[in-house]
Amino acid sequence: MGWMTWNMYQANISEELIRRVADRMVEDGFLEAGYNYIFIDDLWQGGRDKYNNIIPDPKKFPSGMKALVDYVHGKGLKLGIYSDAAPLTCGGVTGSLGFEEQDAKTFAAWGIDYLKYDYCHAPADSAVAHQRYAKMAKALTESGRDIVFGVCEWGQLRPELWAHDAGGQQWRTTYDVRDMWKDIVHEGGMGILDIADLTAPLHAYAGPGHWNDMDMLVVGLEGRGGPSSDLGGKGCSYTEYQSQMSLWAMMASPLQMSHNILRTPAEAKRILLNKEIIAIDQDALGQAAREVKRMGDCRVYLRPLSGDRYALAVLNAGDNRTKINLPLSTVGLTGKYNLHDVWAHKSVARKAMKWSGNLQPHETKVFVLGIVK
Repeated sequence: MGWMTWNMYQANISEELIRRVADRMVEDGFLEAGYNYIFIDDLWQGGRDKYNNIIPDPKKFPSGMKALVDYVHGKGLKLGIYSDAAPLTCGGVTGSLGFEEQDAKTFAAWGIDYLKYDYCHAPADSAVAHQRYAKMAKALTESGRDIVFGVCEWGQLRPELWAHDAGGQQWRTTYDVRDMWKDIVHEGGMGILDIADLTAPLHAYAGPGHWNDMDMLVVGLEGRGGPSSDLGGKGCSYTEYQSQMSLWAMMASPLQMSHNILRTPAEAKRILLNKEIIAIDQDALGQAAREVKRMGDCRVYLRPLSGDRYALAVLNAGDNRTKINLPLSTVGLTGKYNLHDVWAHKSVARKAMKWSGNLQPHETKVFVLGIVK
């Protein structure tokens, strides 16, 4: 859980920005809610020095990366950074191919806690990807520091089948998210619904220490992000943003905010700081939700939780308001359950065998179910 620079700021990053973000994450309660990482994405690099050590851009990070890491750590936060399994990154600056051991040692010396490892300018071959990611994973393991390794190959080479074996703790399931509900321009953009549909069938590959990464949360961007505004990404309603948070939590995805966190809208705070939905995402059992039923435009997801409980989500993927009557037995739940609505923060049924209710277009209802014994 944390906040990533890319969607809002792209190349316009600096040590001053990261320090301000760290301050605000503490002041606004994001750290307390569990968002304990700041992720610096692409375009932080300044090339290599005469010893081939990778260095940060001296104009953006004049104090150096170690000083910035120390500041972030001093706030109780962790810092992530970005590189690429090729000579150049997606943004066309210095990558790590051929310098894996040296870069891993540099990241460790700085105190880095996480590496997002991209795959631009690399061969479209699964065996090569496995090899390149495994080499960096080995270098990180041998660096002397515990650094989380995020595989960012966009799901095209079926990373769920090999990324964990290659040393990854999480792997992207799709191309980059855009600030939109679904792809309507068909130019490669990924909306909230598109990513949910592509990730749901991969539920069996998620578990403690290895997660399906559904990319950044676009909650609160309001169409004002950078890359997230490409390919039809013109913004979402807050009903749709709430659905993204719901679906990402149900599917046990990392939660990586990407809005202007220096001025978080009140509605975005309501969604992002909801401790009940965060608790579902972070549940210790670590099982991702399955899509268990479709009823017209409605999709039903079920996630086992610790403590003999379940999370149940009902999504109206359609464009019209709908009413639904859902017998719990149709999703494999027998007996009677107490239902707690995590967005309304209240009990909605006791000793129930079904749920009935109305759903607005693109709305997701989420309930925690406790069995009545």
